Amino acid sequence: MVPVSVYLNGEFLPLDQARVPVMDRGFLFGDGVYEVIPVYSRRPFRLAEHLSRLQGSLNGIRLANPHTSEQWTALIGRIVELGDTDDQSVLLQISRGPMAVRNHAFPKVVTPTVFIMGEPLVTPAAELREQGIGAVSAADFRWLHCDLKATSLLANCLLRQMAIDAGCVETLLFRDGYLSEGAASNIFMIKDGTLLAPPKSHLMLTGITYDVVLELAALHGLPHEVRDLRDEEVRQADELWMTSSTKEVLPIVSLDGRPVGTGKPGAEFARMFGWYQDFKQRVMRGN
Repeated sequence: MVPVSVYLNGEFLPLDQARVPVMDRGFLFGDGVYEVIPVYSRRPFRLAEHLSRLQGSLNGIRLANPHTSEQWTALIGRIVELGDTDDQSVLLQISRGPMAVRNHAFPKVVTPTVFIMGEPLVTPAAELREQGIGAVSAADFRWLHCDLKATSLLANCLLRQMAIDAGCVETLLFRDGYLSEGAASNIFMIKDGTLLAPPKSHLMLTGITYDVVLELAALHGLPHEVRDLRDEEVRQADELWMTSSTKEVLPIVSLDGRPVGTGKPGAEFARMFGWYQDFKQRVMRGN
């Protein structure tokens, strides 16, 4: 479904009329950052946390925030209002803007390009949750600022494509023998009834859903621990999950062609999925 309207540099207009100059640094260098905000029943989820992460990414690339939190809230609200569906995925993208000549150095005068788009939020089909998904593993060859939600995502695209080429859904990334995250997700594991997750660091992009899962574990008494996870530990997990704002929580039942645990979605996943859906109704939708 094509968005009814997008926002670009002060204007709301149809997507097919939105244009960015070819000399935009976002186009030439991937010099920009982004956020993806899930919207439930036309309510942006944890907007303050998303805007805080956006600010962190902007700080990381030394780009001044073009809007206040109040202005972002109003712009996002208008995009949500213009959308055809109650549940949406809103993309914010800010580049350093156009430059007069191609030069790696920052322009002395910066006019950021600001783009906002809303699309229908499509969550995973029931059969994916019931059957589980396959994953592959790879060395994490990305840069050392993975905590910044930067638009230069070529490495992530190449890593995710490895999974697609193998008929899988996600690629688990390992750096120096330790789990960092997925190509476009965070990764959790269950071992002996305990939920384990890699710690937040500059080597991973901490998802808002990552926080929610840990909060739900604490709320419902599921033992959990945040620590470095070795490659061999992950391969011996009883359960593996991937999480993201659009995928929510999905069970990984095979890794590199070998079964994870029993090779079927586990009991702890079933519990977490139920808690997450209840959380959606109570907190995200306000029911």
